[in-house]
This record gives sequence, C-alpha cells and structure tokens, in this order.
Amino acid sequence: TSTEKTGLGSSIESEMEFVSPEGLRLDGRRPMEMRQIRGEVGAVSKADGSAVFEMGNTKVIAAVYGPREVQNRSQQMSDKALVRCEYSMANFSTGDRMRKPKGDRRSIEISLVIRQTMEACIMTHLMPRSQIDIFVQVLQADGGTRSACINAATLALADAGIPMRDIVTSCSAGFLNSTPLLDLNYIEDSAGGPDVTVGMLSKLEKVTLLQMDAKLPMETFETVMQLAMEGCKAVANYIREVKNLIIQYPLLCTTREYQATGISLWCIAVHQGNKHEPRALGSYEDWEF
Repeated sequence: TSTEKTGLGSSIESEMEFVSPEGLRLDGRRPMEMRQIRGEVGAVSKADGSAVFEMGNTKVIAAVYGPREVQNRSQQMSDKALVRCEYSMANFSTGDRMRKPKGDRRSIEISLVIRQTMEACIMTHLMPRSQIDIFVQVLQADGGTRSACINAATLALADAGIPMRDIVTSCSAGFLNSTPLLDLNYIEDSAGGPDVTVGMLSKLEKVTLLQMDAKLPMETFETVMQLAMEGCKAVANYIREVKNLIIQYPLLCTTREYQATGISLWCIAVHQGNKHEPRALGSYEDWEF
C-alpha cells in the first residue's frame, strides 16, 4: 500500500529513527550535511557537451546538442533559441528491473521541470532560430534524482559552451523526526515526510524551481527551504570550480579534492586535446539521441 505524505510524516517515519541520539543519520551524515558530490565532463563523445554528476549513490549522465538548426521549422523562434529536454531512467538504475515505457507521465513531468529550469539560465536570446537539446538519464537512483539531473544538465551546458546568465543548481531538503535534513537519500525520501526541492541561480539568488511534497507549517517550511538553498549554493561553488579547472588546464587531466561547506568534493578537469574523447564511461561513446 502507498503511504500518503502529510505534514506530520507517515507511519514509516514514526516507526524509524532517521536521526540518532548522537545526531547522525542512517548513512552517518549530520542533519545539515550533504552527500559527497562529484562531476565529470566529456563522457559522451558525439555530444557538444556532456557530464556525469553524482550526489552520493545517485548518478546521472547528461548530454547537450546545439545550438543547431531547428529540426521542426514550425517550432523555430525568431527571437530566441528553442530548448528541448528529455529525461529517462536506465532499466538498471533501481532495484526494480522492470522496463518502464518511454514517455511515461513521470518522465514527461520531470522533462518539463528540467527544461523550464534550464531556460531560466540559458541566454536563449543570443541564439535565435536555433535549437538546444538536453538529454539526461539516471544511471543510479538513490534519492535526489531530480536535483542531480539539473546539476548534470548545468555542467553539460557549461561543457558545451552555452552562454548562461548564471549557474543553476538544485538540492533537496526534508523534515523527518522533527529535524530538518539536507540532501535526502532514497530511504529518507521514501519515508513519506515533507520534501522540498529547490533550483536556483546562485549568484543572482533567484529561485527557479520550488517543489514540495506534503504540508508544512510556514516557519518549518522557511527553515527547510533555506537549507535546500544553501545546498544549491554549495553545488554551484563546486561546478564553478570544475569550469575554472577546464579553463586553466585545457590540455591536462587533473583530479583535485577540496573542502567546501564541510563536504569533500572531487573536481575533474578533462583532457581537451580531443574535446569529446570519451573518458571513464567508454561504454557510452556510441550513444545516439
């Protein structure tokens, strides 16, 4: 039976202890601690830009094509670029190996959310009569897939050199056992408690996405939303570091670890001699979109 999310949480939430008396979550994190995040660019050889983005055990790959000629002339816009997005989940991304039909309701809804979020950051007016296609696929799902998809798409857009007003990033936060939690994993997300997903332009401090499951008192909502926004800023700082390394070391492949807001982040600048030479994920070099 499905569990309905309410402001007071669910029966699952009431039965499980998500935060120990010592202040640790089930995966060992503190309530306001994010999972380790990692980004990599250049994973899809045929794309103009591509990226793999990981948030803990959640792993997403994104590919960007364009700007290019509009395929359907009836959709061409004289004042800006057309942005299209397609979201999917690999059959092996979860414990359930059942094949999901392409274009199911959830995939269409998430595709729309990602497209609208990306449109808020892309300077589409600089590329009229053109088309930008964004493809994202979840390779491993362990909570926060929507946020990981947005972050992967942003990194892929940066790799493709698409002009952006600002970096748009996303993170979620929840409220379980009367405690605000940052960056929920699958077990926490499935508990039935309130869950807030935020997307924002970090430097402009403009919220471009706000989704919430269940009801929350206003004061609690503001706390949870602010926590998610802090997560967005941490991800944005990480992506900027990746971009800077790509610019500074265009002919080198370097791996660098640093600390930001208490999170261990891995930053990779890839070999740019052949910009789209597949690295680390060679099995995806023959992807066709």
